[in-house]
Amino acid sequence: MQKEPLEVDNRFGEEYAGKYVFQEITWAKRNRIIQKHTKYSPRTGQVISSDFIAIQAETIWASLREQPAKKPITLEKLLSDDEGIPIELGELFSKIVNKLCGITHDDLRFLLEQLDEESRIQLFQSFGFAKNSGGPQSS
Repeated sequence: MQKEPLEVDNRFGEEYAGKYVFQEITWAKRNRIIQKHTKYSPRTGQVISSDFIAIQAETIWASLREQPAKKPITLEKLLSDDEGIPIELGELFSKIVNKLCGITHDDLRFLLEQLDEESRIQLFQSFGFAKNSGGPQSS
């Protein structure tokens, strides 16, 4: 399985500086994460909703093999609305993990067809493809 090292400097704060290593996860693991955070209609099987932030956070967490000794990244921190990681660091992690874990154009197309516009924007932001447009950002 492929690995991707990442050396983070102090630009996100001293807390996050150091070496991170991400590793590709299996197809089964990725699909279990998606299933865990996706609700389907029991009658039609159609997607009712998906928590894309949780899917992305758990995918990052499942891929993270090494981090600095002070362990600045936790699943709780990746999921937190108030005490989370800096936006730019999350976007960097997302890009690396999406590249390693094979989020394809077909995967995106399928997911996008299931979503309303607000959810599409959230998805793009979680993958690091779009910036938030509303006011100052907090991490």
